[in-house]
Amino acid sequence: MILTDKAWYKSYPSDVPREINVTEFDNLLALFEHCSEKYSANIAFINMGHSLTYQQLDLKSKAFAAYCQNTLKMQPGERVALMMPNLLQYPIALFGALRAGLVVVNVNPLYTPRELRQQLKDSGATAIVAVTNFGNSLQQVLGDTDIKHIILTSIGDQLAPYKRSLVNFVVKYIKKMVPKYYLPSAISMRRVLTQGALQHYDRPTVLSSDMAFLQYTGGTTGIAKGAVLTHQNIAANVLQVFAHFGPRTLLDKEKAVTPLPLYHIFANTVSMMMLMFMGGQNLLITNPREIKSFVKDLQKYPFTMLFGLNTLFNGLLKNAAFRKLDFSQARIVIAGGMATQKHIATEWEALTGMSIIEGYGLTECSPVVAGGMHTQQTFQANIGVPLPSTDIRIADQNNNPLAADEMGEIQIKGPQVMAGYWQQPQETDNAFTQDGFFKTGDIGQMDAHGIFTLVERKKDMILVSGFNVYPSEVEEIAALHPKIIEAAAIGVADDVSGEKIKLFYVSSSPLSAKEIRSHCKKYLTGYKIPSLFEQREELPKSNVGKILRKDLR
Repeated sequence: MILTDKAWYKSYPSDVPREINVTEFDNLLALFEHCSEKYSANIAFINMGHSLTYQQLDLKSKAFAAYCQNTLKMQPGERVALMMPNLLQYPIALFGALRAGLVVVNVNPLYTPRELRQQLKDSGATAIVAVTNFGNSLQQVLGDTDIKHIILTSIGDQLAPYKRSLVNFVVKYIKKMVPKYYLPSAISMRRVLTQGALQHYDRPTVLSSDMAFLQYTGGTTGIAKGAVLTHQNIAANVLQVFAHFGPRTLLDKEKAVTPLPLYHIFANTVSMMMLMFMGGQNLLITNPREIKSFVKDLQKYPFTMLFGLNTLFNGLLKNAAFRKLDFSQARIVIAGGMATQKHIATEWEALTGMSIIEGYGLTECSPVVAGGMHTQQTFQANIGVPLPSTDIRIADQNNNPLAADEMGEIQIKGPQVMAGYWQQPQETDNAFTQDGFFKTGDIGQMDAHGIFTLVERKKDMILVSGFNVYPSEVEEIAALHPKIIEAAAIGVADDVSGEKIKLFYVSSSPLSAKEIRSHCKKYLTGYKIPSLFEQREELPKSNVGKILRKDLR
């Protein structure tokens, strides 16, 4: 069964369209204006006990845009970097930049100066909006970049006056989270919004093909590349995700929780923009790694939807206070970023009653290309079916489509696929087939019903004596051991077998290699059993909590 048979249509729920109207919104400005007008009185975001309505977001983002136009004299197409965690300041700056015709460059606030320098230099950003906590890192690299304008904000700046002063004092002087920095030309975001509100905003002409985001890949294969995501890419993906998952939601009555960072493309498009398109309410979690504080926020918020990933679910399940929460309003979890392990999904659903529906995507695809059906009532260990207006095929090494149940590279075509890599024409050419499919580098297969399964990333596959070993399988089996909290498998060069399997693990109590090997023998064939073991206090993770095998290598 090859691509042209469109086998996945057999599995589409009747209320999910096969195609979307990609011209419904000319650009993200039109999408935002639609949301802010239709849902003006609704609460859009909540953070640290303070809320922001769609109307307030409209006014504040317009003020930000006006300041960029009139005071900073920034021109459409210039790049502005955003370097902040989940705060109310983020959507204000994001939509303000877009409304000025600027290109958003999302920056991980936890970047080292070396990583920050590389991204700012490569993007050619001329402005940056950053939280003061990261002013020191910015100071170290500023001279090597094209940055002309620095806008700084403190953690509590969008809170009520009394709380703003308290939060900022505690962050700076009690928790000492703001290292000293010297950026004399920086202006405060509060000043930007105050002055911008008095200035004239001139809506720019923005084409659907214009770049909206210069979104850098996670860098798991080396130096990060900038994916050029156009206004149409992002707007189309918002409509695709909504068409796919929307029938399961409560629309403008939805109360979602977003612990994943908005500077990550999954949270940006799905957790933020898709929910805004529905008119829903969004609780932003600034630091989800502080589980106790996270759970306290959940205790005050009768949430209906949560966006997350495997490591987050695992951490919450191990928290006693979380297990006592009232889940009576909870309905659905949309997961992305990494594969959800079945035993964690089973425990999660038994406790919360929330079914986990996985999506699959890549930075280069804005990001979502496939997902489980909204009709499913329990976790399914696959990536579901393509979103509307998306073609997926499994191809061999010569880019020829394979039949059902055959394993090969996942290749994608759709309106959400990037325009290319920033200033890297050769990399762009290498990323696409001659007939226009994006080559993901992921290995997968499609069954006779059109359901796709992600098997493994190409680069992570381990070759033991000529046999392919997929680390995700080894990790899931290892994690079934009652003492193992997290596990990651990599290949280590071996003169005899080509590669050996090494397992890194975090355990709740001392655990010997012999015990783990004995456990794995119950579930894995001989060549899949790890021969090397290393216990760690924690495993390296990306900004969204995905375990980084490259760092372990």
